Amino acid sequence: MSTQAYDAVIIGSGVIGSSITYELGRRGLRTLTVDRNGGAGLGSTSYSSAIVRFTYSTYPGVAMSYEGLRYWQNWGDHLNAGSNDDLAKFHQCGMATLKTEGGHHLKVLPHFDSIGIPYEHWDIDDFRVHLPELDLSTFGPPKRPDDESFWNEPTEQLEGAVFTPEAGYISDPQLAAQNLCTAATALGCEFLFNVEVTSITRTGHRITGLQLAHGTTISTPVIVNAAGPHSRIVNEMAGALEDMSIGTNPLRQEVHHVPSPPEFDFENRGFSIADDDNGIYVRPDLGNNILVGSTEPDCDPLHWVDPDYQGEIDVGQWEAQVLRLNRRLPSVGVPHQKRGVVGVYDVADDWIPIYDRTCVDGFYVAIGTSGNQFKNAGIAGYCMSELIEAVENGQDHDSDPVSVTGPHTSLPIDMGNFRRTRTINPDSSMSVHG
Repeated sequence: MSTQAYDAVIIGSGVIGSSITYELGRRGLRTLTVDRNGGAGLGSTSYSSAIVRFTYSTYPGVAMSYEGLRYWQNWGDHLNAGSNDDLAKFHQCGMATLKTEGGHHLKVLPHFDSIGIPYEHWDIDDFRVHLPELDLSTFGPPKRPDDESFWNEPTEQLEGAVFTPEAGYISDPQLAAQNLCTAATALGCEFLFNVEVTSITRTGHRITGLQLAHGTTISTPVIVNAAGPHSRIVNEMAGALEDMSIGTNPLRQEVHHVPSPPEFDFENRGFSIADDDNGIYVRPDLGNNILVGSTEPDCDPLHWVDPDYQGEIDVGQWEAQVLRLNRRLPSVGVPHQKRGVVGVYDVADDWIPIYDRTCVDGFYVAIGTSGNQFKNAGIAGYCMSELIEAVENGQDHDSDPVSVTGPHTSLPIDMGNFRRTRTINPDSSMSVHG
């Protein structure tokens, strides 16, 4: 049995864990990142819709996502990458959040105004210019196709949408995690794949290390849990659940890929759409496809699963999402082939992540990312490294929350918004939106 020592160990090499690794490496820490998968980004990151948007219901959420945009816009510079490196690409197509009565956009706009995020109010005439194929009828509240009222003829029209031109998506989320892994490795950070953590050791309330399945003992004063759907299991190993008022659980998710008609050219003319009226979100996908997912309306059951769950496309959910898409974009049609991906998200009780220390000194969490934090990978890594540095140097984050200044936008990000001991936020959208 061998023993190795590191300044910090990160459990999980998804886009969040790899970003934290990179930021700690930039601060000169000797780090080890361990993952049960065979490479970076092969877990829930690879199933992300990777939409980059700013439509969050709290100021810290909006500020964090707008800061996160700058990382994607300058991805190569952020990674100190070479001109010939294969990097994840940001497609800035914009996003239209359809307006519903009392809808999510009303919570968002005051934060846009406060921060200065550009947006446009689109009405029916604007859609006739930008996307005339879209039907702005009111179909809600969302229903499933087996509801006899699903096909009722609409009698009203939506008001329009809030369009954010700076929004977009990343076409290869797994590659983004691999980019971060490569950049961190260049700094001397170490990654160990195909290995499981079997136990976490502590002395009193202080982390001392962990044990790996192949017998290696790792000595470290800092562990970061970025294990995605396995995060709760890791927290149990560390004995860190004692004061957590927000829980996390693995949730089955699937998104579908529908070919766009050639004359439609949604890949180049389209944009992301948040459609709470119809219970879906949409974005362009490479190869002139349309990606469509669920916004978790009340009529769609949530499937809580084992973190190791592997499944196939559910015919009922495929029909629900694709037929909802057809109500909004009738020219798309219903393809014979059912294409999509099925994954597992680590979902927090209020769908807001937990970026925090814990009741165990030296044990930190970046968990409960709920399928909506891919866009924040760059700034989440920076914020976690700032938080770890502050707490390890004596700041009591529980009574005096760490505030991070975004290095690109200078926006303040109150990390207390993401703490483990918060009460469930009634303003949370309680959904993915990609």
